[in-house]
Amino acid sequence: MPRTESLLYTIDIQRCGVRPGRLVEWTLHPTTIEVAAGLPEDSRPPAYVQESHVRTSRSVREDGLFVPTWSGSAFDISGQIDLEVLQEALKLWTLRHETLRSGFRWVGDEMRRFTLDADAVALHREDVGDFTESATLTRYLEDRFDVAADALSWPNFIYAAVVRDDGASVHMVFDHSNVDAYSLYRIPGEIHELYEAGLAGRAAATAATPIASYVDFCAIERTDADRIDDTHAIVDRWREFVARCDGKLPNFPVDLGLDPEGPLPTQKLMLDKLVDDADATAFEAYCRPYGGSLVGVLAATALIVHKIAGQPVYRTVLPFHTRVKSQWLESVGWFVGGAPIEIPGAQASDFDSALQMVRVELRKQKALARMPLGRVLGLLGSDFRPTSPDLYSIVSFVDTRSIPGSDRWQDMKAHGLMRVSYGDQVCVWINRFHDGVQFACRYPDTAVAQQNMRLYVEELRKLILSVSRDAAVPAGVPCRAN
Repeated sequence: MPRTESLLYTIDIQRCGVRPGRLVEWTLHPTTIEVAAGLPEDSRPPAYVQESHVRTSRSVREDGLFVPTWSGSAFDISGQIDLEVLQEALKLWTLRHETLRSGFRWVGDEMRRFTLDADAVALHREDVGDFTESATLTRYLEDRFDVAADALSWPNFIYAAVVRDDGASVHMVFDHSNVDAYSLYRIPGEIHELYEAGLAGRAAATAATPIASYVDFCAIERTDADRIDDTHAIVDRWREFVARCDGKLPNFPVDLGLDPEGPLPTQKLMLDKLVDDADATAFEAYCRPYGGSLVGVLAATALIVHKIAGQPVYRTVLPFHTRVKSQWLESVGWFVGGAPIEIPGAQASDFDSALQMVRVELRKQKALARMPLGRVLGLLGSDFRPTSPDLYSIVSFVDTRSIPGSDRWQDMKAHGLMRVSYGDQVCVWINRFHDGVQFACRYPDTAVAQQNMRLYVEELRKLILSVSRDAAVPAGVPCRAN
């Protein structure tokens, strides 16, 4: 089935359709950076996920490979652009989120936090110049973002606008230590609100609302995590899971054509529109008694990987958001944990039985995501020195329809940006938008991986369409028994 034509919201910058124009950049002002250099230590520690990310980046860098790990938001603002108003909107938004004025220094082998006061923050604007060719501008932006949003430097974010007579394309890019997908999805609507209010000479409601600090969340979460030891039941569950994964965290369980003795492979990005809104709605309704579309996607994946690769059990680390209290809903930060999931797809007689398996497994394991995996791995006492920027494979499902401004993303030409560089893992993001479901995947750039991931996408689409249109599973999906 050909891909349904629609805007793809999660994309790399090469496919973002960057149009020529005058490039303007904003970074933290040199005086702000100078103040930060003299700041005392902030007693609030990094989150375990932040520390793991930065240590992984350092480890891979020490092995001789520069692996950019930034992500971002891109969107258009229409009409003649007032750069002063846009700059003020960007500054107001930045000041609301304490993590953007907080960074880390190495003291020996320990990461220590420092945090600027809000009144010390200023943005520096630079008019880079005119670009007349899209390809040249795209290459420049990617190279610039690689340097400005590097995990091992600070500041590690940058804002850019490509200004034209009829409007501007805004790109806001961050190292992953500052943001998760939900943080990025909120940006287009919030910047639009701040900019439009600034043009009208009024204060935006967004600017007046206090925001809880991700830096505070990091301290709270770490304090709770440090209360457990290696005898805790959560650690025992992870120990058993890792043992069943042959002593490591799981990759996507199909042949990826990897050379275990070879260098870290480059990655490619696979994008596809899975189904339209009508079929996505019908699939969600069918899966709702079991817990919804996430359950359906996991059940389908367990069946499909058994069909493709003969895997009797689908094992993965499933990402869950950790914004369990409403105070964190509008905060920018990396509010994500992982839970070990095992689904014996070979034992499923049909899609419904697979749904029931997933439902039971999620109820049993979901709470484990609140304990940072970095803490657990430290307590396991195993050598998990990373050699790849991704510690494990994921299949993530996010419903974006409740995010403020998401109904305007088509008009804004809004995209989530991801950097694709190196890695031996597979990361799949399945996102529900107002017009349907999008599939995005980073995977090792081998012919075998491309073939098997394409096969996975097609089987996933077939199953969703069969369930949504016939309430029946396509022939061949209930996989062979061992």
